[in-house]
Amino acid sequence: MPFDAAARDVLLRRYAEGPALLRLAWEAIPAEARTWRPGAGRWSAHEVVVHCADSETYAAIRIRLLLAEAEPLIVGYDENVWARRFDYHASDPEQALHLVEVVRAHTLATLSRLPEEAWGRRGRHTHSGPDGTDDWLRSYGEHLEIHAAQIRRNLAAWHIR
Repeated sequence: MPFDAAARDVLLRRYAEGPALLRLAWEAIPAEARTWRPGAGRWSAHEVVVHCADSETYAAIRIRLLLAEAEPLIVGYDENVWARRFDYHASDPEQALHLVEVVRAHTLATLSRLPEEAWGRRGRHTHSGPDGTDDWLRSYGEHLEIHAAQIRRNLAAWHIR
């Protein structure tokens, strides 16, 4: 179901606030807990932050494809493979946070200039089928909130380990 302008504004506000939430969660983690994993197959806070940078850069392309191309194909990826293949613990989390902030600010500026009729465009996602601008906004409007909460859960688990 497409969003009306008011619902879209709420999600755009959440989208704008996401980087600050992620940074606050990260900064609350003691240095010695940042690479700690809460269990097998679970990500450390460090890995979460680097994932967010990869996800944001790809999300910026996804929304542009949806807005500009006639029949865009949105290619999915396996985030766990990326975390292993790109050795997320070897990445600089401060650079990752900065990238999230810059990419979000740039994409938000782009989205803020869109006329109403630009919204509602559709494409196809290789994993989930039909996909559109509102689906993108729903997902990424809450994406960093979800990962900030994940980092806070990691911290709580680290304290009681």
